[in-house]
Order: sequence, then C-alpha cells, then structure tokens
Amino acid sequence: MSTPTPATATPSLRLLFPALMLAMLLAALDQTIVSTALPTIVGELGGFDQLSWVVTSYLLTSTVVVPLYGKFGDLYGRKVVLQVAIGIFLAGSVLCGLAQDMTQLILMRALQGLGGGGLLVVTMAAIGDVIPPAERGRYQGLFVGTYGLATVIGPLLGGFLVDHLSWRWIFYVNLPLGVISLLVIATAFHPHVRHVKHRIDYWGAGWLTLALSCLILFTTEGGTVLPWSSPQLWFILGFAVVGAVGFVYEESVAEEPIIPLGLFRHRTFLLSCLIGLFVGAALFGSTTFLPLYLQVVKGVSPTGAGLQLLPLMGGVLVSSMVSGRVISRIGRYRMFPIAGTFIATIALLLLGTLRDDTPLAVIYAYAALLGLGLGMVMQVLILATQNSVDMRLLGVATSGVTLFRSIGGSLGVSVFGAIFSDGLASRLDGAATQGPHGMGPDALNKLPPAEHTAYVHAFGSSLHTVYHVAAAVIAIAFVLAWGMRDVPLRGAKG
Repeated sequence: MSTPTPATATPSLRLLFPALMLAMLLAALDQTIVSTALPTIVGELGGFDQLSWVVTSYLLTSTVVVPLYGKFGDLYGRKVVLQVAIGIFLAGSVLCGLAQDMTQLILMRALQGLGGGGLLVVTMAAIGDVIPPAERGRYQGLFVGTYGLATVIGPLLGGFLVDHLSWRWIFYVNLPLGVISLLVIATAFHPHVRHVKHRIDYWGAGWLTLALSCLILFTTEGGTVLPWSSPQLWFILGFAVVGAVGFVYEESVAEEPIIPLGLFRHRTFLLSCLIGLFVGAALFGSTTFLPLYLQVVKGVSPTGAGLQLLPLMGGVLVSSMVSGRVISRIGRYRMFPIAGTFIATIALLLLGTLRDDTPLAVIYAYAALLGLGLGMVMQVLILATQNSVDMRLLGVATSGVTLFRSIGGSLGVSVFGAIFSDGLASRLDGAATQGPHGMGPDALNKLPPAEHTAYVHAFGSSLHTVYHVAAAVIAIAFVLAWGMRDVPLRGAKG
C-alpha cells in the first residue's frame, strides 16, 4: 500500500485540500443556489410549468452518474476523472448562463449535473488517496461540514447575485472558482494508488436513467401540460415501468451492479433507502418552494428569501451535528429517525397552515423546526447502514442509500411542482390576471391591487397543498422508521 505518510502529504495538502473542498462546495451549491432565483428566471424566460425541471434536471443527472464515477475513479485514476468532472461542470455552468429559453436552461442544467455528480463522489474518494486511514475521519468531517455549509449559503448567495447582478451570475460565479480548483488539482494532486479493473454497469445506469426520467416526466406533465386522459402521458409511464424492470433484471446479472439486489434483503439497508427516499423529497421540495412563497406572498427580495431559509438550513446543520455526537456517546441511533420524521411531519403540517398575513417570525420558527427534524434523519441513515452491512459492501451500500435520497429529491421536486402548478392554474382559472406563465416578481408588482391580491392568495393556497402532501410523505417515513433496529456500533478499529 503506497498511501503517503502524513509528513509527505502535509505540504501538498495545504494547496490540494482547499481545492477539493472548493470542488465539493461548487457541486453542492448548485443543488440549492437556483431556488431563490426561480421567480426571476421564470419572469425573464417564461415556462412556469417547467419551473421544477430547473432543479430536477440537475438532481436527476447528478444522481444517476454517482455510482459510475466511483468506478471510473478506480479504473482511470481519480485525478483525471475529477478534472473531467470539473470541466463538464464548468461547461454546463457557462451554457446555463447563456440560455435564452427555459428548455435550453433545463438541458444545460442536466449537463451541469453530469459533472456535479462526479465532483461530489470523487472528492470524497480522493481523501483515501492522500490521507492515511488514522487521519481520514477528521478530513471527511470537514467535507461533510462543507456540504452542509453549501446548503445553508446556496439560497442566500443565489438571492444576492439576483438582486445585485443577474440570475445568470449564479452560474457564471462557478467559473473562476472552478478554474482555481482545476489548476491546483493539476499541480498538487499526486495520488499513489493502483488502478483497479472494474466492469462498468452502463446498462444498469441506462435503465435507471430511463426509469427516473420518464417517471419524473409523468409526474411533472400530468394534469398540467398533458391531461390525465392523454395516451401520450401513459406511454411515458409505461416506459418508466420498462426502465424499472430493465434495471432490476440488469442488476441481477451484472458482474458489478450499481446496487446488488441482495442488499435489499438486508433490513437496515432497505429501510434506510425507503426513509431516505421520502426525506429527500421533503428536503428538496421545501427548499425549492419556500423561497417562492417568501418572494411572491411576502414580497421579500431574492436576497431576503435566501436569508429567511437560514433557519431551515441552520436547523439541519445543528441537529445533524448534535445527533451525531449523542449517538457516538450513547451508542444508539434508532430513536433519531423516529423523532426526526415526527418533528418534520409536524413542521410541514404547520407550514401548510400559513396565511397571507402570517408574521415572518412564525415562518422562521416552522422552517427551523423542519430543519431540526430532517437533520436528525439524513446522516443517521448512512451511519446505520455502514454499521450493519458487511465491510466488503460498505461502499456500495453507502452509495445506494445516497442514491435513493437523491432520487427522492428529484421526484419530490417534480411531484410537488406539478401539484403546485396545477393548483395555481385551477385557482386562477377565470381570474383577470394574466395567469401563471411569465409571472415574475416585477410583473407581479405591476398588477392592479385587486388582481395582485387574488394572485398572491392563489399562490399561497397552492403551496399549502404542497406542504400538506409533503407532510403525508414524511409521515410514511415516520411509520417506516419504527422498523429500524439498534445494532451495536462497531469499534473504531479499521
């Protein structure tokens, strides 16, 4: 094993480690940075019915490529794979900033996600190339903190750039940071590991992409763009079923499947995947639509909407750190997914009761409560899985739980987006307003008072429905969490 010693690794780490953290920060930021800019983007480009795809397309492509990048890094070396991922991410960022309509933006966000998924997984794996095992935990903790920081500052930074420059700068800002990261990695990253021969499960990734894309298309288009009676819509669902069946078959015969099907016979893994699916839907759904509510109903600026997401993200960060320490001390974790999903369910029900005149302080309190609940669940699912599966399955089990959480995020944004768009359209049917298409903050402020009030009320009521459905989704996770079992935590010995 030719892992460098701490003495030889330290000088290069002074340059390399910040560059790796910067790469992860960029990828994590782009999962949340667009949320506060969505009303402004729709106001300029139109395509309100496609709004959720701006978030979903990035989540979808970055989700599907995560298991592939892990194998690519082993096969070709993590340095070159990380450089390629950064290059794809930066190309997608430039093209997103240049987009002239909503379709172009959605396609370029998908390209950006192809790179972003690689940044998330390869930067974590790169630690193992340059850090001795005894010191790895400390560095990995910093990466987890960086990811958490990105979820907090993403909406805030997005709102600031929209207010003071243009929504296009939420993509252009990646360029100087990404180039710096690329140059430092090129000069300071010298991994000393053997390349491992892998069989890449391209068919599995292809079937998974087909299943998820068609399912998200079905939930997004159904009842909004296409009526539920449309044969075209049900053909899309049929392709989703074909993709799911193809994926299951491929995983049963592949030499190195993305997710070995035998893992689903493992109780903790199965429950962690299912709970993660529902929690991911609630997390990304809430962070996508709460800024919309704040800007349209409460009339705050994009920067203000970003600031007002801090209670939610701060709650996630605080409860995840505190629960991690408590678990390390008491050696039990089952209570946290149960308590977290219960608290999140209550918080979403409370968010569904917001009125047009509800004080902002009350919204902050509900959002913080939601964050506290979600933070008790996400990291615990990874811990429970890693603690209970065989060591040889540790990597694939961890990526499997992460994959399901990301799938939940993609589906959550699309389903909640469809519910919201359909609800708003039906409430505005026959109203004198111009309807939901192209209704950005500037256009909304120009409406006559009576029409403005009607639109704001319809908007708020539509989001109430979203949060009630989200509460039902998290309630399912609460029921599942009772099936978790405490398995004694493994010792620190590697």
